[in-house]
Amino acid sequence: MKNLLNATALTALTAALLCAATAAQAQAPKQPLRIGMTFQELNNPYFVTMKQALEEAAATIGATVVTTDARHDVAKQIGDVEDMIQKKVDILLLNPTDSTGVQSAVRSAKKAGLVVVAVDANAQGPVDSFVGSKNTDAGRLACEYLAKNIGEKGDVAILDGIPVVPILERVKGCREALAKYPGIKVVSTQNGKQERATALTVTENILQANKNLKGIFSVNDGGSMGALAAIDASGKDVKLTSVDGAPEAIKAMQKPGSKFIATTAQYPRDQIRLAIGIALAKKWGANVPAAVPVDVKLIDAEGAKTFTW
Repeated sequence: MKNLLNATALTALTAALLCAATAAQAQAPKQPLRIGMTFQELNNPYFVTMKQALEEAAATIGATVVTTDARHDVAKQIGDVEDMIQKKVDILLLNPTDSTGVQSAVRSAKKAGLVVVAVDANAQGPVDSFVGSKNTDAGRLACEYLAKNIGEKGDVAILDGIPVVPILERVKGCREALAKYPGIKVVSTQNGKQERATALTVTENILQANKNLKGIFSVNDGGSMGALAAIDASGKDVKLTSVDGAPEAIKAMQKPGSKFIATTAQYPRDQIRLAIGIALAKKWGANVPAAVPVDVKLIDAEGAKTFTW
């Protein structure tokens, strides 16, 4: 479990967990399982895809689902968890908007007897397991590709995001990759808040302040679309890489002459399937790993032709 999971191993593990848990459930009293999931946001195709995968997987085992959108408000997310406890969900899938801030909610859920699995971003507190992408690798892959495509020299900017662990890890991986190239200098790191409109404005300012900019790394595809709009409007030859593999980004990369040259793809559906399988296995008495790292893959314009979540 400590090793990176490739696609074949991931599929096999998910299927095995779901089959084992479903078999165990068949021996239990006939009462539908209730799965609750609180998302940090649902105004993002990545998390919308997760929600769809959750509903599909739950339907296969006859479970009911309760989902909430924290809208990046930790107080709301804590309240949402408390509400799910009152609704007597059996399993809590937690996509924290603030890894530290939700700690009290995790404790409350565990005290109430819920199985708690963090998804995409880990949470402080007694979670049973964490399923998430190798985000340091994601940042590293994207920025290695960026470095190669600007000729291993020139000024680069980082379009940062909210300070949750996955974003911090992506920036860390990016900086590690760029540090290997003496000819590359990170001249600006600005917070685009992972939002198109904010990222557009922030990128416009970065471009104006850095006349010799050659590349930008965005921590997510939502922000990258705003950055791409700013780059295109400027007329500058500034290359862009990102993380996620979102449909809109995949489409943008395939346009002739696109400055958006690569994104490191995550697998939101696989994360959810694994999280449910692990939660069910824990619910029915199995030992589960503390963390399950999920593979990521660099997608360039050529790879984008066949890639989909």
